[in-house]
Amino acid sequence: MSSHTIIDISVEPIELCKLLKIANMVGGGGEAKIVISEGYVVVNDEVEFQKRKKIRHGDIVQFDGEIIQVAYKPHKNSSKSAKPTPSLPKSPSKKSKVKNTAPAMSDEKFIEPVFERPKRKPISF
Repeated sequence: MSSHTIIDISVEPIELCKLLKIANMVGGGGEAKIVISEGYVVVNDEVEFQKRKKIRHGDIVQFDGEIIQVAYKPHKNSSKSAKPTPSLPKSPSKKSKVKNTAPAMSDEKFIEPVFERPKRKPISF
């Protein structure tokens, strides 16, 4: 008889290849993509070939004699009543303001502009 396991996910939907990986049904993401593309994975009683198939609460996934059912259980921190994190003000961009000093089609010698890097503060350990 095959085993039946419930896998809790905190983010919905989850991609099929990632689900196989976190459920320890495969050794890694590359193996997950191979077994899906070769038709060894069944989702809700249908062979699935989409590696990034969106899996949701209640879906049943079968592979290699194992059956898992997905249960969506969000973290308590992800509720709507949680306070939003304050955003930091954006600092002004530090683009160098060097104008093109190259003369247009003349005999004057082109002077290469000099870019000075700001001095860095020493790092102490």
